[in-house]
Amino acid sequence: MHLSTLEELLSERHSCRGFLQESVPRSLIENIFAMAQRAASWCNAQPWHATLASERAIERLRALLLRRFDERNPGRADFEFPSAYSGTYLQRRRDCGLQLYQSVGVERHDKDAARRQSRENFQFFGAPHVAIMTTDAQLGVYGAVDVGGYVQILMLAMQVHGISSICQAAPAVYSGDVKAALGIDESRRMVCAVSFGYEAQTHPANSFRTQRAELAEAIAWVDE
Repeated sequence: MHLSTLEELLSERHSCRGFLQESVPRSLIENIFAMAQRAASWCNAQPWHATLASERAIERLRALLLRRFDERNPGRADFEFPSAYSGTYLQRRRDCGLQLYQSVGVERHDKDAARRQSRENFQFFGAPHVAIMTTDAQLGVYGAVDVGGYVQILMLAMQVHGISSICQAAPAVYSGDVKAALGIDESRRMVCAVSFGYEAQTHPANSFRTQRAELAEAIAWVDE
């Protein structure tokens, strides 16, 4: 791969929040996930596992998670969510949320509209496919880190093939329900969901792009 190709993929990939209903051929999905198998992992443990839901399975899962959300069920994630966002992290989070809300017409302080947009997380933004990503519970945080690395490669592999995606933490708050619905063993811990399909390019939620911090904010040189 030429460097320019990788740069292009990285610059074009974004979190898709509006999908066409057209399914991705299973053979193409298998090719994409086979590419992602080359991801690096701690001691080559390769702890990731993807449970893929499509067609009736994803509709069943959508209905379940929307019901939990509408019931205001607090749920319980397998991994603790951040205890707080502060400083730069809070500002970046706010900037991203503001861009999203502006794109879909959610007015500032409109809590009902904001909740309706949050609800989209639990129907996977209308994606025809979702991959539930899990790791072995015994591997703890390092297994989750390996899954994160795998997911990055997976989403780039999707981008290569013209498939859009979004990595989602929100559905993991109902990890117990998700695992029970899809027959995932309790020895696995849910890290995230990856919703994917063909992008609805005219969907307003797909109209904005987030920014990245300057390099100086992300690295520090120690030469002596």
